[in-house]
Amino acid sequence: MSTTAAAVATAAIYLVHLNPMTNAHQSIISRLKKDYRVYIFPVRFIKDGQEVNTKSLPFSYQLRKQMVESVFGDSVAVLPDYAFYAPYSKYMPPLLSSRSWELRNRIIAQINEKKFVSYTGDKAEQLMLKAYRLNPLKADRLEVSASSIRAKLYRQVVEGDRDEEWRTKVPEAVAEIIKKNWSIVDKFARMEDKTTRVMGMKFPKEGYNK
Repeated sequence: MSTTAAAVATAAIYLVHLNPMTNAHQSIISRLKKDYRVYIFPVRFIKDGQEVNTKSLPFSYQLRKQMVESVFGDSVAVLPDYAFYAPYSKYMPPLLSSRSWELRNRIIAQINEKKFVSYTGDKAEQLMLKAYRLNPLKADRLEVSASSIRAKLYRQVVEGDRDEEWRTKVPEAVAEIIKKNWSIVDKFARMEDKTTRVMGMKFPKEGYNK
C-alpha cells in the first residue's frame, strides 16, 4: 500500500461484498488498520424496504457486519450506506448516472476525517474509484476467493460432503457464524443463482429493472 497516501490520509474506505468474510478480507482490513481509521461498507441491495439476497449474495448485511465485528470488534466501523435501491438499473452507467453519484456522496458523508483513501486490489476498480474521486490506494491484489468458499458450502449441502475445507478459508469466528446460520446455506444451495453481472458489477435480478 502507498506510504505516501498513508502520510496524508487518516481514513480508509473499503467497499466490499463479504459473502462471506474470508481470511483475505481479514488480512486486508488488518493491513489498512495499521495506517488508517477503517470504514467498511458491505454492499446492500434494497427493494421495497427489504434486502435482496441471492445464491451469490446469500448473507444479510447484519450477518456480514457480525462477521467483521467478530474479528475486529469496534476497532473498525461497519456501515450500511453502500446501498443500491431498486430499480438498480438507475445506477447505470457508472459516472453518468446521477444515482451513482448520490451513492458516492452518501458514503463520503459517513467519513469523519477530512482526508481519506479507498481500497481495492483490482486495477479496473482502482480506475473507477479514481473517477469517483475516492483516492484509491496503489495496492497488490489479494485473492479473496469468496466465490470458491460459497461453492464449497453449497457442495457440502448438495453432496453431503463432510469435509469442511471451507473452514480453513475463513476466520474461526466467521466459521461459527456460518454454522449457526446454516439454514441460509441450505436455502440457497439448490436454488438458481438469480444474480446478473452488468459492467463487471453483480446485481440481483430481482429489482434490477423495477
